[in-house]
Amino acid sequence: MTVRVTWVQPEDLVGHELRQAAEDGRDARDVARRWYEAGGAPAPERAGASTPPAPELRALAERLLDELALLDSPSAVDEPTDRAAIRAACPDWPAPRTDAPAVSRDRLHAAWLGRAAGCLLGKPVEKLPLEGIRALARATGNWPLTTWFTAKGLPAPLAATYPWNRRSAPNSLAENIDGMPEDDDLNYPLLTVLLIQRYGPSFTTGDLARLWLDELPAGRTFTAERVAYRNLLDGVEPPHTARYRNPFREWIGAQIRADVHGWTNPGDPAAAAEQAHRDAVLSHTANGVYGAMFTAAALAEAAGGGSDVHGCLATGLRVVPPRSRFARAVRFGIAAARDNADFDAVTDRLHAEYGRYHWVHVLPNAALLAAALTHADGDFSLSVCRAVSGGWDTDSNGATAGSLAGLLAGAPSLLPDRWTTPLKNRLASSVPGFDSIGFDELAEQTHRLTHKEALCP
Repeated sequence: MTVRVTWVQPEDLVGHELRQAAEDGRDARDVARRWYEAGGAPAPERAGASTPPAPELRALAERLLDELALLDSPSAVDEPTDRAAIRAACPDWPAPRTDAPAVSRDRLHAAWLGRAAGCLLGKPVEKLPLEGIRALARATGNWPLTTWFTAKGLPAPLAATYPWNRRSAPNSLAENIDGMPEDDDLNYPLLTVLLIQRYGPSFTTGDLARLWLDELPAGRTFTAERVAYRNLLDGVEPPHTARYRNPFREWIGAQIRADVHGWTNPGDPAAAAEQAHRDAVLSHTANGVYGAMFTAAALAEAAGGGSDVHGCLATGLRVVPPRSRFARAVRFGIAAARDNADFDAVTDRLHAEYGRYHWVHVLPNAALLAAALTHADGDFSLSVCRAVSGGWDTDSNGATAGSLAGLLAGAPSLLPDRWTTPLKNRLASSVPGFDSIGFDELAEQTHRLTHKEALCP
């Protein structure tokens, strides 16, 4: 009997690592030749495991993964992971704040609701190609996207061609939403609340590792987080957990963990980015880490209440090495949005530039997030709809866009009812102590984390 555990079995990782090598400039031709001659498979386009299973290649896969880790990457000089090296590479790093403004419970409440609504909007079309998302929405009179996806009135042949996300279809379509269902894009912010409650804002990466092992079910982890979790169980210490046999280390996972670091450092993007770095390096490196730092800094700027969306994006870029591929992706997305009033044309341009990447990689999603937020110009509905309608990691992009746009709105009453009413002030989660919690209570708990004198563990 073969047990399939996606995202961690070595024979499933080699193809992904070869793809990562091509992206960061390593010469892996010899390794690739030996892998394919042995019958190994390339990285699957959308899945976490190769088909069919190949456990007989496991020993070879382990050797090749270790060989690939020793290859030099020409991009490393411009894309450091060490925090001091990142700061040294950023000429406009934000100055620390000693007089940071307060953030209200209402603003944090809107951020939680925005994150949930944007995530929920993207859930049923997660993993679908762009043409499928467009076809499903057009067939039900919802293009350009303005509200929840629905299966009502959808022609059966189209539904068969582009099936909804299997896990999300029962609870994420307009006709069946009943509160916010569980999702890793919400579980990780909950864990960050726990992290700061338990260890304070000066937590270490080791503290986060202990929290995961104590409170995060292994089956609720994916991609880089699942590899890091496996590494912890194997006795690998952070930050090596991010590098060891982890081809997903520059995917989007660390970015979806960054929100609370930004929310709880209003007006202090440097502090938010530094917290996000300590979190991210458990599972990610380089551009994967920059996604978390960029997001935390942008959200901290928004939480301070003194900037518009464009200022927030500019602040996020201040904590990212400017010669990195992540910075280039964000700048590309912003420029594309400014150049065209038609967001479909913007999206087509992004996919032409970044379509070669896996749909969960941080770079295409960073470009899309920046483009969606720029094009929406602070409007909440436009922000989440553009982020989701652009494809790739739809629920994660919708969540981050909704978080930032919710902060900028400033209060739940300023978010359209069609997004907040179906949430029913209820979040499902397998994180202990949070199942069925209300977003108002989450706002209260998060608000308490902004009072640093109360954060002594």
